[in-house]
Amino acid sequence: MDCTITSSKTDKARCQGLTLIEMMLATGLGTLVLAAVMALSSFSARSFAAVGNYVDLDSKSRKALDRMSQDIREVDSVLSCGRSGDTTEAVFTGTNFSTGAPYTLTYTHRKRDKKLTRTLGVEQQVLLTECDSMDWYMYQRGMTNGTDSPIPTTDPARCKVIQFNWVCSRQILGAKANTESVQSAEIMIRKK
Repeated sequence: MDCTITSSKTDKARCQGLTLIEMMLATGLGTLVLAAVMALSSFSARSFAAVGNYVDLDSKSRKALDRMSQDIREVDSVLSCGRSGDTTEAVFTGTNFSTGAPYTLTYTHRKRDKKLTRTLGVEQQVLLTECDSMDWYMYQRGMTNGTDSPIPTTDPARCKVIQFNWVCSRQILGAKANTESVQSAEIMIRKK
């Protein structure tokens, strides 16, 4: 028996390489798919970092807010509250519940170093390290006619309610990203 291998035209076409046009199309499509995957990866990384940033800054802001609320409710009075240059400061006086000793409590925000500092006597504690701005407002005991809004005052002796607002931010992959909300609170001084 005699066996010979014969090839047809379709077998020869299958053995040939890619043409230049086929190679260019394959490279172009591959590049588009790779670009789409890279764009999606970049967007996902930024979104993940932004969510992590939001959670971290919000957690720090809540801790600072809790501490400040607790402190301010227990003070006896406001000594001063306002802005001087790039420094915003609120100074309170109080009496220690257990010892009866008087104390001075100060909250200071310096815009240039973005820190909010709590000072009680000689003890200093940094509450926020990425605080862009901070504003303090004082209000009287009475309410505005027809509303539940307190009446603004500039006299610390008449101040019963303290309001403060701050905004924190940090850099994420070279771009500034805010907490997307202002932290704000109105605190009533209990002993007044």
